[in-house]
Amino acid sequence: MGVTLTTRVDERLAKLIDEIAKEEGMDRSTVMRRFLAKAVRDWLIEKSLKDYEEGKITLWQAAERCGLSLWEMIEEVRSRGVHIPYTLEDLKEDVEDL
Repeated sequence: MGVTLTTRVDERLAKLIDEIAKEEGMDRSTVMRRFLAKAVRDWLIEKSLKDYEEGKITLWQAAERCGLSLWEMIEEVRSRGVHIPYTLEDLKEDVEDL
């Protein structure tokens, strides 16, 4: 069973949501759930990629946190232009390992 959340929005936003619901053939609640789920997913990806960029977590950890595969997360990195935290020391270690 779901949890009911209540919030207030201005009239303009409510009208837009109603227009979208009508256009999509859905009720207002369904539109709101979809918008909320998408916004939460986007926030989680942005937060995880920020933590990755700052070196707080690995890309694999970011993917797991977001419920994405590693390849999906790599695509998010590419499409969002995230800076990959790869230092000169990392390069030296990789060259030595070769």
